[in-house]
Amino acid sequence: MDEFKVTPWEVTGEIDYKKLTERFGTTRIDQRLMEKLKKACKGELHPMLRRQFFFSHRDLNLVLGDYEKEKGFFLYTGRKPSRGMHIGHLVPLLFTKWLQDRFKVNLYIEITDDEGFLHKKERTWGGVQSAAHDNILDIIAVGFDPQRTFIFKDSEYIRNVYPLLMKAARKVTNSTVKAVFGFTDSTNIGLSLYPAYQTVPTFFEKKRCLIPCAIDQDPYWRIQRDIAESLGHRKTAAIHCKFIPPLQGVRGKMSSSGRSESAIFLTDDEKAVKKKINKYAFSGGQATVEEHRKLGGNPDIDVPYQWLKILFEPDDEKLQQIHDEYSSGKMLTGELKSILVEKVDGFLAEHRKEKDNAEKSIQKFMYKGRLAKQMWEHIHE
Repeated sequence: MDEFKVTPWEVTGEIDYKKLTERFGTTRIDQRLMEKLKKACKGELHPMLRRQFFFSHRDLNLVLGDYEKEKGFFLYTGRKPSRGMHIGHLVPLLFTKWLQDRFKVNLYIEITDDEGFLHKKERTWGGVQSAAHDNILDIIAVGFDPQRTFIFKDSEYIRNVYPLLMKAARKVTNSTVKAVFGFTDSTNIGLSLYPAYQTVPTFFEKKRCLIPCAIDQDPYWRIQRDIAESLGHRKTAAIHCKFIPPLQGVRGKMSSSGRSESAIFLTDDEKAVKKKINKYAFSGGQATVEEHRKLGGNPDIDVPYQWLKILFEPDDEKLQQIHDEYSSGKMLTGELKSILVEKVDGFLAEHRKEKDNAEKSIQKFMYKGRLAKQMWEHIHE
C-alpha cells in the first residue's frame, strides 16, 4: 500500500514525487526543458524553478514552442474561497505573477464560490461571499497586472459563460467525475457540475492555456484535456509544484483546516509568527547544543530550512551558506528559526501593506481593466 495520498482535497503522508508523476501520468521537468525555459526567460529563472520546486508538467514544451513561434499563450489559475489564506496558498500565485511579468500574457483567475459553498455543508452562502472578497484582496496584493488580469466569481460570471459551460458539461459524464474525484451517490449534484465549469476559462482564448498549480489539482485538467479538442480548443498545459510542508514536518502539505499551528496565515502578526515557528516548526537539529555542534543538522527534514528554500530566501549563495553552516553545526536550530521569523515577518508586512491598497484596485481587476472589460463585452462572440 502506498504511504501517501494525493487528491484535490486530501494530501497525506511523505510524498514520493517520482512515484506521484508516474501515477498521475505527468512529465518531470528535465534539464533540456529547463534550458528552453531559461532561454525564453532571457537567462533568468525563478528560484522555485532553479530549485525544482516546480518539477512536473503537461505540454509545457508546446507552450514554449508556441511562444517561440510568436503564437503566444495565456495563464489561468483559481481560488476556492476560505476563511483565511496561508502562505502556502500564495506559492502558485507568486509563481504565476512571475510568469505574467516575464511573458506579458493575459491571466484569468476564477474564484470558485460555488465549489466553496457546495463542498462543505456547514458553510453559508453569505460566509462564502465574505471569504471570497477577502481572498480577492489577498490575490490582488500579489501584484498582478490589472490590465492583463481578469478576476471573476463563478456565481456572478455564469450568465456570461452559460452556453460554453453547457457545451463542456455535455461532454463530461457522471462516471468520469466519479472516477476522477471519487464522488459517490451521496455527493450533491452541484459538485458533479462544478468540474465542467472549471474547464471553461481554458477556452477563453484560442491560444494554448498554461495552468501553474500544485500537483494535487492536476485531476481537474485531465477532464479538460479529454474534452477540449472535441470543442474546437487546445488541451491545456500545466506546470506543477510540490507542497510547502506544514510546520510539524515534511509529510503532507500546509492546510487551513484542522490545526491552526500547522500554517502561517497571512493575518498572523509578529507575535504569532514567532510563537508558531519557535514552538511548532520541526527541526532537523540535534537534541542538545553539544550534539548539534558535533554532528550538525539535517536540512532535508528541517522545516525552517525548507521554507527558506521554497519561498523566503531567493539568493542561492545565501541559501547555500545557511545549508552549510547548519549541516556543519556552526548554525544552531534557534538561529535558523530566527532567520525564518525575520523573513516571514517582512514578507507578511509587505503583503498587508499591498492588501490595504487592494480595495482601490478591485474594479480594475474584475470589471473595468482592459481585459476585464473585454471579457464582459465579448464573451459571446
